Amino acid sequence: MAGYQFGMVGLGVMGANLARNLASHGFSVAGYDLAPEKRAAFEAAHSAGALAAFGDVPTFVGALERPRRIILLVPAGVVDEAIGSLKPYLDAGDLLIDLGNSFFGDTERRAVELEREGFLFIGSGVSGGEKGALRGPAIMPGGQPAAYRLIEPAFQAIAAKVNGEPCVAYIGPRGAGHYVKMVHNGIEYGIMQAIAEAYDLLKRVGGASASDLHEAFSTWNAAELNSYLIQITAEIFARRDDATGQPLVELILDEAQQKGTGKWTSQNALDLGVPTHTINAAVEARIISAHRDERLAASEVFPDPGERFAGDRVALFEDVRAALYSAVLCAYAQGFDLMQAASAEYGYNLDLAGIAKIWRGGCIIRAALLEDIRAAFGAQPDLPNLLLAEPFRSAIAQRQAAWRRVIALAVRHGIPVPALSASLAYFDAYRSARLPANLTQAQRDYFGSHTYRRTDQPGVFHTEWEA
Repeated sequence: MAGYQFGMVGLGVMGANLARNLASHGFSVAGYDLAPEKRAAFEAAHSAGALAAFGDVPTFVGALERPRRIILLVPAGVVDEAIGSLKPYLDAGDLLIDLGNSFFGDTERRAVELEREGFLFIGSGVSGGEKGALRGPAIMPGGQPAAYRLIEPAFQAIAAKVNGEPCVAYIGPRGAGHYVKMVHNGIEYGIMQAIAEAYDLLKRVGGASASDLHEAFSTWNAAELNSYLIQITAEIFARRDDATGQPLVELILDEAQQKGTGKWTSQNALDLGVPTHTINAAVEARIISAHRDERLAASEVFPDPGERFAGDRVALFEDVRAALYSAVLCAYAQGFDLMQAASAEYGYNLDLAGIAKIWRGGCIIRAALLEDIRAAFGAQPDLPNLLLAEPFRSAIAQRQAAWRRVIALAVRHGIPVPALSASLAYFDAYRSARLPANLTQAQRDYFGSHTYRRTDQPGVFHTEWEA
């Protein structure tokens, strides 16, 4: 078949599944990969639609209709190489679409370079994993508006749907799409870590079994914590190891890996001066989990505090539920605050209500509360912080006593809860009319003559502190 509507560079699981998704919606796809086994597997799925695989770039590019629309789903480190291999065979007006997890700064650079050379370029975040790529992901495309118009019908067709609405929309210029996906992943880090801490507390303090945890998370998923991550957590607790009959989760090594998007979120938040306590704590929790040998050695040196829980177990579960909801809400609040700052800094003109709408389905952080987030930013696009909007303001106020009890309990028992406690610190700092930064600034003026401002009169002051 000549004149394939899309090209797909990279026929790994994500690329192949997304191509099959396109084909199942009536779009023909030519695939390119250097690995013969991947090309063979790709063509074996021809029954899903018009698919063909190619092993050399000139033939692959020549098989595409014009203007060419080529999707790249390759590791972030080889995107430039992949683009370089394609450019000699492209014409002005052809469109390259990076759907990988590229750093938004790299996407900014590529967007400028490719537009200067006459090409169209889309940098798009995609969330939903392997199954989402096949069945319907959330898609966050950024780039030239004219470029998005070339792919809009196809992306709307293959995206996840919520109430019939596709979970895709034009995000903004240049690196906006990959920026929003980066923040999505940062929020994801924060929520996952908070869930892990809730599990750890309920198990180690409350003595909860895997069956107890499955029941609790299933119940929570049917109420205010309804989300994909809570759902799959409940399912994880129900899975038994075939060989031993033990809960499989307890046999998994306690080292959490990462691909870098959470770290990028924290780094960019520091650059923009936006507090992201929950996300930062989650990144650091993954880092320290990798120091397993040191942790094992330290556990032999430093004993547990020796506390024994003698409280109401049912009340403990409810307190942990409240603390988890509060931390999840803080993760979303920090992520949306960061996107608002980035929108102004980078000229993205982000529609926060629209982003919340996209995230309602297909993506990893999809959750029922995103509909309320969408409504909050829809009613007040310049909302300073999600915590100030109803129903979140009332929800977190009602839960803060339980939240504090959980943190105090964890401290007494020597159980690390970095995301839950950092979230509470974020909330307490945000609601504090006065912080001890006055002393910090006095110290800076003392040793560095950095000056300070006063509460009782305007101007900038310096004191000779040493007599």
